[in-house]
Amino acid sequence: MLSRWAQALINARAGGEGPDPLPYGENLLARWAEPHRRYHTTDHLIAVLNRVDELAHHADDPDAVRLAAWFHDAVYLPDRSTNEERSARLAERALPEAGVPPQTTAEVARLVRLTVEHDPAERDHNGQVLCDADLAVLAGGPQEYAAYAAAVRAEYAFVPDDAFRAGRADVLRQLLGQEHLFGTPAGQTRWERVARRNLTTELELLSA
Repeated sequence: MLSRWAQALINARAGGEGPDPLPYGENLLARWAEPHRRYHTTDHLIAVLNRVDELAHHADDPDAVRLAAWFHDAVYLPDRSTNEERSARLAERALPEAGVPPQTTAEVARLVRLTVEHDPAERDHNGQVLCDADLAVLAGGPQEYAAYAAAVRAEYAFVPDDAFRAGRADVLRQLLGQEHLFGTPAGQTRWERVARRNLTTELELLSA
């Protein structure tokens, strides 16, 4: 994992100098491994990075997207609604210090903030790749999707059942209300149909 981080960071420097990438990567991995996490874990980070690699041909700046994947839930407390903003601000502090140019830093922070709604603009190729990679879990097989849903519930164990069901149902309706869950051609072809089926099934179960 650290080698993947280092390569993305070095590429994003565009030939510029910077400090050793490893301490920055170690700090991020420690954040992703925090004990209160159940879904937004290192496994989720790896899955998103793998999907970004699969979709990288669609991105205008694949390394900015990779860095955004590293930061997109680097700050995560399930009882807070400011995680994406705080993660973006972390990127804005860390990346310039790590040698990343201002334009790339700004793009990484923009992409992190985009994961609040997962609704990138039609020509936002970088945003489409990151959001598709983050939402690809919705298109898992029955067991994979059930494990994802259970992990999300475990992260919100402090929320009473009725409140969780209502809140989760709102999230599912918001996703299903989008014209497309996935913005990249590959995402629409490979994941759209299965993801909508999974979301619809979970919504029906929550409403039963």
